[in-house]
Parts: sequence; C-alpha cells; structure tokens
Amino acid sequence: MKTFTSKIISAVLTGALALGVAGCAQPAANDTGLKTVEAGKLTMATNAFFPPYEYYEGDEIVGIDAEIAQAVADKLGLELVIEDTEFDAIIVGVQSNKYDIGCAGMTITEERLQSVNFTTPYATGIQSVIVPEDSEITDVDTLLAGDYIVAVQTGTTGDIYMTDDIGEARVDRYQKGNDAILALTSGKVDAVVIDNEPAKAFVAANPGLKILDTAYAEEEYAMCINKDNEELLNAVNQALDELKKDGTIDAIVAKYIPAEG
Repeated sequence: MKTFTSKIISAVLTGALALGVAGCAQPAANDTGLKTVEAGKLTMATNAFFPPYEYYEGDEIVGIDAEIAQAVADKLGLELVIEDTEFDAIIVGVQSNKYDIGCAGMTITEERLQSVNFTTPYATGIQSVIVPEDSEITDVDTLLAGDYIVAVQTGTTGDIYMTDDIGEARVDRYQKGNDAILALTSGKVDAVVIDNEPAKAFVAANPGLKILDTAYAEEEYAMCINKDNEELLNAVNQALDELKKDGTIDAIVAKYIPAEG
C-alpha cells in the first residue's frame, strides 16, 4: 500500500496565519501560574461535527476530545471553555491567542508545526474512503487511478492528502463532514475521505453507503498550542502523560469507540 507523508497546507491558510500574528492578543497569567486567554480558563477551539471526537448533544459539545480536554483542564486547575469554529480557523485562532488549545482530531504535519506547537499524541486515527454501496470504486488504488471527484472537509488531512495525490480539480471541499456526505448521497461526488470513526457514524446514518476495506492513511491526533506558550505546552503534556498512565484516556476512548471482538 502506498505510504503517505505529511503534506502542505494551502497557501491561503498560510497567508491567513501570517496575518493573524500581526494582531495577536497576549494571554494573562492566572492563579495556576499558566498564561491563558482568559484567567482561570482553558479555551479550546474545535469543529463540533466530527463524531465521536466532537459533536453536539443538544446544546452541549461532547465527545472524545471534549472529555480529554476536560480531564486536562481539571489537572491544571482550569475551567474548560469549548468554542466551535470552522476547522481551518483553529490554527489561526490559536496562533493569534484567541484560543489556548486546538483539539479537533488534528494531525501533526510539518506545515502546521511551522505555525503552532503540538502536544504529545493522545489518539490514533485512520483516514477512510466512503462510497455508495454500488460504486465501482473497490479500493484506494482504484480511487486514485480514476477520474473520480472526492469530497473532503476543508483544511483536514483528508483535504491535504487528496489534493496532493489527485490534484485540485478532483477535490470538492466542504466546511463540515456531513455536508461532504450530503454531496455524496446526492450524486455530486464519487467518494468522501474522512476519519474512520466519523465515517462509521455517517455510514450508519445514511443507508446505501459503505466504507472501503482498505484505509487511505494512518495518523496520530494531538492538541495544538501557541508557540510562545511553552509553559502551557509542558503543563498539558504532563497532564496527558498522567491521564495515559492512569487509564483515563483509554477509558474515554473506549466509552465512544467500543473494542471490537
């Protein structure tokens, strides 16, 4: 199977990041000794349309990322505040000190590392391909070799990888994963590339779709933090390490993704 390496984020995002630096707000120290956007709070940016990592349950944002971030905030003695935004605005917001952390099933890439720091990974993910059940696309190689149109969520690694592998002309971008699925069910595109766990949720909710047996790419998820806030980075990493060792993270993941067997 083809090996996929880290890819480059679009020039538009890079330009936006540069503009964001010019008007950066400055975080303030709080009782914990950590500098955060708002004293006593840990402000997390996410895109809440990525089940089971983040999604709405009524008016509340829940999921793996939300619970892990809450556990981290508890360790740091901070109140967690979750802000829902477009996925491709998260890094810009963290870089400009609008948010303390970005936590949204986000993969570490070389380009993103030029703009923000990342914590140690806390979860692994697989990029999968969704197609109609009667699709002639039977595996990833068939998808890449044909002239099929692929829907992705803007700014995600699925977007980055697909753009690199098949070119701009064959990639159709959407702000939300469920919008990409709607494009597939309405026949506007031939496939959707998205993380495997959201993919399973979308397929379960949309009869007539299936996930290809072959994975497109494997990756690790981490939180992003402003490069100028190494104290917060170190504190979050320590909290994540403790949460891994005491089994909290495994328990949170298992709550949303039951072990198969």
